[in-house]
Parts: sequence; structure tokens; C-alpha cells
Amino acid sequence: MSRLLPLLSWLAFPVYAWQGLGVRRRTARLLPAEGPVLHTIPGTGDPVRLLVLGDSSAASVGIARTDGGIAAVLADMIARDTGRPVTWRAAGFNSATSGQIRDHAVPNLQWEPWTHIVLPVGTNDAKNFHTVPRFKKDFGGLLYALRAKFPGARIIWSPVVDMTRVPALPPLLAKILEIRAQAINAMAARLCFERGAVPASRLPIEDPLLGFAADGFHASEAGYRAWAEHLLPLIELTPPEMLASASVAQDDRQ
Repeated sequence: MSRLLPLLSWLAFPVYAWQGLGVRRRTARLLPAEGPVLHTIPGTGDPVRLLVLGDSSAASVGIARTDGGIAAVLADMIARDTGRPVTWRAAGFNSATSGQIRDHAVPNLQWEPWTHIVLPVGTNDAKNFHTVPRFKKDFGGLLYALRAKFPGARIIWSPVVDMTRVPALPPLLAKILEIRAQAINAMAARLCFERGAVPASRLPIEDPLLGFAADGFHASEAGYRAWAEHLLPLIELTPPEMLASASVAQDDRQ
């Protein structure tokens, strides 16, 4: 994507501010879902330990219960497919940016031997008009902090969705934020490749009315389930397991 577009988007900042205030006035502020944020699903074999760390989507905002959020649904899918015990934790924070998660969430997380960490992060950086250099520093620092604290974890980052598909956003505001989101996503993907994380592809939004909650901004239960299904192929097998599978396949051929 041209580097010029994010710079030109600043010319539309007055429109962003005006329409953004209107959206905020019209949109109900939803609370995090109720229910457990830490749970274990029994099984046999080596345990899978899943941490979902991020903004309001990690807190399952938009639905009533946490058992319909990304962390719980992903854990159920992994347990279903592997039969292994799965412990999941949802650590989500309303309106949190990547820098806030780096500075305030990660230092206060108790150390656990997480095997997988999912990062739904970046939407608020884009929505708050953070510059790409600022995001590079904040998100890049977040990846460093997680890698230092949880060196054995497979880190998967989930990109900002296509803002033009978000029902709560007026078309012009959505186009402005989409320019910011594309710039954020491009930098985040680059940092993931450089710093040992796995960037997912963008979640396709086929039916916005079904995929979003009543506020038109956060995911619905169907949206969170689709999100989990989208991420599952990146989470299910860790690199050591891939090597083991390849070794078994090679033995079978011999």
C-alpha cells in the first residue's frame, strides 16, 4: 500500500473527528461479557495452554457470556480436534491499544507456560489515529515483551478487520479508518515476521448483520465463532508438533 495514503488521511481528520463523535454518541458502550476468564477443559496427553490477550474483543464485548468468546470457542475447538486438555485465559481490556497492553497488561500477567498466545490488537490504534511509527514502537515492543516473558509460546496476531464492513461506521468514516487499518496491518505483519510471531490473514466478513453485535462494532456470538474458526489452523499445531507429524509421515513412507 502506498505510504502516501496514511499521510493523506490526516487531511480528513476533521471529518474523522466530527463523524467519530457522532458514532460515539449513538453507540451504546457495552461491558465485557460475564463468566469465567480462566478455565480448563479435561483431556489426555500434553496440555494446550491458550492465552487470548488484547482489546475488547478478547474480553468478549458484544455478547453476554465469555463461553461464546474467542478464547473459550478456540479452546473448545482445540480440545475437540486433539482430545488434549486445554486451559484458556481471556485477558481483554476495553479500548486498549497495543502500547497500553505492553505497558500495563503484560507486566501484570502472572507467568504461565502458555503454548499459544492470540493477539487481537490494533483496532484501537487505528481508531485512535496512531501514526505508523508510533504503532511500530508500541506493537513491536509488545511482541518483544511477550517473547521475553513467554519464550515457549506460539504468538498469533489477528489483524484489524475491513473497516468498510463495520455496520456502525458511516461510509466516509469507514473509508478513512480503513486507510489507517491497512497501514497498521502492514506494519504489524512485518513486525511479526521479524520478531517470531505469526500474522493471520484478515477475518472475512461475509454477513455484517450476523457477524456483529447490536452496537454494530463488536462481534456477535456468530462473529466470535467465525473468528475462532478462522484462527484455528494457525493455532492447533505448534512447530514441535509439526516436526513430529513430518517425522511420522516420513517413517510411514520408508
